[in-house]
Amino acid sequence: MKDPYEVLGVAKATTDDEIKKAYRKLARKLHPDVNPGDARAEERFKEITAAYDFLSDAEKRRQYDNDEIDASGAAKRKTWRSSGAGGGGGFRNARSSGFSFGEDVDDILSEMMRRKEKGRQQSHRTGAQAGHSTKGEDAHHALTVSFLDAAVGATKRVTLVSGKSLDVKIPIGTVDGQSLRLKGQGYPSFFGDADGDAFIDLKVEPHAYFNRRDKDVLLELPVSVQEAVLGGKVPVPTVHGKVMLTIPAGANSGTVMRLKGKGIDGGDQLVTLKVVLPDGDAEFAKLVEKWGPRNGYDPRAKAGME
Repeated sequence: MKDPYEVLGVAKATTDDEIKKAYRKLARKLHPDVNPGDARAEERFKEITAAYDFLSDAEKRRQYDNDEIDASGAAKRKTWRSSGAGGGGGFRNARSSGFSFGEDVDDILSEMMRRKEKGRQQSHRTGAQAGHSTKGEDAHHALTVSFLDAAVGATKRVTLVSGKSLDVKIPIGTVDGQSLRLKGQGYPSFFGDADGDAFIDLKVEPHAYFNRRDKDVLLELPVSVQEAVLGGKVPVPTVHGKVMLTIPAGANSGTVMRLKGKGIDGGDQLVTLKVVLPDGDAEFAKLVEKWGPRNGYDPRAKAGME
């Protein structure tokens, strides 16, 4: 990995808060949700996240600053030097680190691991005493789903602030504005082991002809004059696929028909019929012209609007 300070564009003496601000600024700019299909931006996002994770670990940062480890976290090779004739050699950095010349490499590594854990616990206590939350901040991701996916459920892939991609299950009956919580998938913590949570904020797209009322799906179905007058079977779309609906003879606009169980999560689909006249059909117009005067048909009188 590159120098984490260079990756985040900060100086070595930068404070934890400044590192955090630098990371957030870059994360907002480079997040895959903001740059869909941009492989370079995704790679840079992974780089800054790895750099931030590295520098957020107080012990790793201390060791890196002291040239004890490299940017990958691996211990740097130590060199032996002679103290002269008759003098004993030793581990160059052992004395300054508090290790005796008599210790072997395994002892030194064990001591380093012990101190690392002690430093992590001290960092945790210091953060708590200073009033800082030991949990990382929550992250919010916006995800748009179709009406049909929200109605019957689906699986969508999302990329998180960590750069990790996960398959997220969209529950059956999802409503607009609903949030899904992914525990521990938010921003990392400075002082503790508990990362923040990720919230997937869902936006449901409107549909071309379906609407929703609780678990029921509403549909206005155009029918021809012939279908309305004589009746017949017509195909009807539902969120589960097409079904055949029997239109009764003499059906009118506004007639509501129920398709039981064809709604959302056990709800029904309510189909409202809408009789549609043919466009510019001269023959149909002449037929009505002859038929009208003979029948005394007045729909307003039938509705009590005389």
